[in-house]
Amino acid sequence: MANGTSTIDVGTEEFPALPGQEKGTLTGWIQDLVFTVDHKKLGLLYIGTAWLFFVAAGIMATLIRLQVAWPGNHVVDPATFNALFTMHGTIMIFWVAMPLIFGFANYVVPLQIGARDMAFPRLNAFSFWLTFFSGCLLMFSYVAGPSLYGASGPPQVAWFALAPLTSRAFYPGPSVDYWSLSLLVSGIGSVTGGVNVMTTIFCYRTKGMTLYRMPLFTWATLTTMFLVVVFLPPLSAAQIMLTLQRYAGAKFFEPLAGGSPILWQHFFWIFGHPEVYILVLPAFGILSEVIPVFSRKPIFGYPMMVAAIVLIGFVSAGVWAHHMFTVGLNSFSVTFFAFATLVIAIPTGLKIFNWVGTMYGGKIRYELPMLFCLAFILQFLIAGLTGVMLGVAPFDWQLNDSYFVVAHFHYVIVGGIVFGIFAGTYYWYPKAFGRMMDNRLGLWHFWLFLIGFHLTFDPQHFSGILGMPRRIYTYQPGRGWEIWNLLSTIGAFFQAAGALLFVINLFWSAWKGKEAGEDPWDAWTLEWETTSPPPDYNFETLPEVRSRRPLWDLKHPEDPDWKFE
Repeated sequence: MANGTSTIDVGTEEFPALPGQEKGTLTGWIQDLVFTVDHKKLGLLYIGTAWLFFVAAGIMATLIRLQVAWPGNHVVDPATFNALFTMHGTIMIFWVAMPLIFGFANYVVPLQIGARDMAFPRLNAFSFWLTFFSGCLLMFSYVAGPSLYGASGPPQVAWFALAPLTSRAFYPGPSVDYWSLSLLVSGIGSVTGGVNVMTTIFCYRTKGMTLYRMPLFTWATLTTMFLVVVFLPPLSAAQIMLTLQRYAGAKFFEPLAGGSPILWQHFFWIFGHPEVYILVLPAFGILSEVIPVFSRKPIFGYPMMVAAIVLIGFVSAGVWAHHMFTVGLNSFSVTFFAFATLVIAIPTGLKIFNWVGTMYGGKIRYELPMLFCLAFILQFLIAGLTGVMLGVAPFDWQLNDSYFVVAHFHYVIVGGIVFGIFAGTYYWYPKAFGRMMDNRLGLWHFWLFLIGFHLTFDPQHFSGILGMPRRIYTYQPGRGWEIWNLLSTIGAFFQAAGALLFVINLFWSAWKGKEAGEDPWDAWTLEWETTSPPPDYNFETLPEVRSRRPLWDLKHPEDPDWKFE
């Protein structure tokens, strides 16, 4: 090792280098990826895996939209349609969104807290490969042969697989088993990864990096990993119960044998709604890093932001049953979960006020990361308002399982989380690769994806109010749904074009992008103190922190930030 880089000399063909690595051969490049325990390379592997599955899930979504673009359509058959929305939802949550947040946590958090690596590097690699191979296990259902109990093929039970649809009587084929086992393996990888990240944050912060001085992205990641460790096990328990029911004669979800289908819903949604905050809290953290840098102002109300992050994590534990208002809960339960759903909007709204307060009076630079943040704020505000509407039990009774719920959910996941991830990608890409992403391609990506998003999901609010159920294969004309579905399908192609340009930009800029330098954004957190890309050991000398903006202190020794804390 020399100057923080390692030379690969396996084989004869020269191959482009990984970040922080000299040029080597293709064989050595692959070996380095497979056997690495470096948190930065594992972070990139997580993110690369997520974008790979994102392409697959995006193709599925496009086929779904084509099928319902107009009445009586026959682009795919009903079984294929059921498999498409099952696989699309499952992949987007567990193998796109989850690997993305773990990828950013792996790459950024150790750098932000001044650590040399994760607390348990080998466990970190183990967590990634469990995530990767669990996704491969799910996709294997497409090619697996028939079992003794029925035909093969991907599962057709939706991403939440409600009982008794998953019982052997209703679904004898093996695809539900691939679905269940892949989620179980993925859950183990996520929990071990969460423990690793939490340990790193608590035990490996550099000198002077108190909890009160931690970057907000690190705070958001810490809260997220706590939720992962607490709420992934109920989902894993549900998968074990399902497997025992299918193969060992257990009757957990069989009402005629003393079980209850509602039990499955409780187990699934006690994970399923905190999962929304598992995904969105890192996006909140990204905005809280990007907006101050591009507004040239410290974050407004840092203590309130930290309190809001922690409060969101705490209250998220008590909102799951608002997915179950129509199953026959008693009035006390409905009142409690409706109240909790409305309460959680308070810390979320506080964060929006803090971001706006940060921008107010600032010298805003409308670079690509900032553009995605601005879109996030508007769209997540709308998502929050429709969420509050669905938190009102009588309103939810009317629109439950309609396209209004589909629109709300995608406003959160795509309009919020995905836009936040795009902002983080454009922001930290120069750190990982030492090059800037192409601005022209980035602008095309932003506008196509923004227009496509609103063209896709805005009309679905109206089709839902008009009574269109979710997950229907086709419909009769004359119901008033035709124009809204056609607009949604056109919007899906806009989004697909924007996503394609983004993927092209990722690869093209890695080799042809403009040299970024060590700190192209004139940022303030520790990851920008080291080289771009960072060496294997991250920092030549571990930094000492005196404030929440350590790079400001280095750049302005005459006016250090710690004086104002």
